[in-house]
Amino acid sequence: MTAATKARSPRGRSGTRAGPRPARRPGVLRRIADRNLPYQLLTFVVLAAGWELYVRQRGGLLIPGFFETVEATVELLGSGELWRAMYVSNQALVLGFGVTVAAGVPAGILLGRFRALERLADVYLNILLVTPMAAIIPLLVMAVGFGLASRVILVTIFSIVMVVVNARAGVRQVDPALIEMARSFGAGERRIWTRVLLPGALPAIMTGIRLGLGRAVTGMVIVELLMVSDALGGMILEYRGLFQAPLLYGTIVIIVAEALLLISLARWAERKLTRWARTTTARSDR
Repeated sequence: MTAATKARSPRGRSGTRAGPRPARRPGVLRRIADRNLPYQLLTFVVLAAGWELYVRQRGGLLIPGFFETVEATVELLGSGELWRAMYVSNQALVLGFGVTVAAGVPAGILLGRFRALERLADVYLNILLVTPMAAIIPLLVMAVGFGLASRVILVTIFSIVMVVVNARAGVRQVDPALIEMARSFGAGERRIWTRVLLPGALPAIMTGIRLGLGRAVTGMVIVELLMVSDALGGMILEYRGLFQAPLLYGTIVIIVAEALLLISLARWAERKLTRWARTTTARSDR
């Protein structure tokens, strides 16, 4: 075998194939350390320990300990009163957020696509962004009274701005060159919407839905604290008035846990629906 043949040979002197070695799979400890769960658990343990130590040193009547709060939360989860309140509160949340998605996503897409519509509606979006939502509650009471309708409207008002603004931004972020290229290949307005605008705006739309969901939970609780005094908000007011601090904190923990669960589900749906966007971004970074 000549020197040139040896140089072209895919095997080295030892008879092994030349080229990069396959990357080793990281160990179990390495994979666990790369995830967020261990750090979240560590933060939770530190927070719980600090909470318990503070209560033991300077706690008062209205600040229960961490373990007292856990016991009260378990007690609430086993009571029928909590589940009745959850059912009543989540009626307004589901209906209000459903209206938000059904109306906010199309409105944001249209505002992002047509400048004339945006000029007409921009001032109202700014009003909703800067107006304290608690100030709208008396107007709702005088307009539609106490009941499910007013709660649904307030949840919608709380959350729809985030959905509209993010959907509009998603349409604006689509590269105009893609639209021009689609037109040059003979695509009509319908195909531009279905093949360019909507897929390109989907990541921002899903982000707006996730942020709007958090705002919807906030609106659900505020309307019950300030207007209806029923369901979860009524339980908070009752336990506060009776100085039952562990049950008060337990109710708040349950509301926070529900909000985190809903946001986690929205983030999971966002990852599933926009997987192609992350793949494209990873390829462009190479």
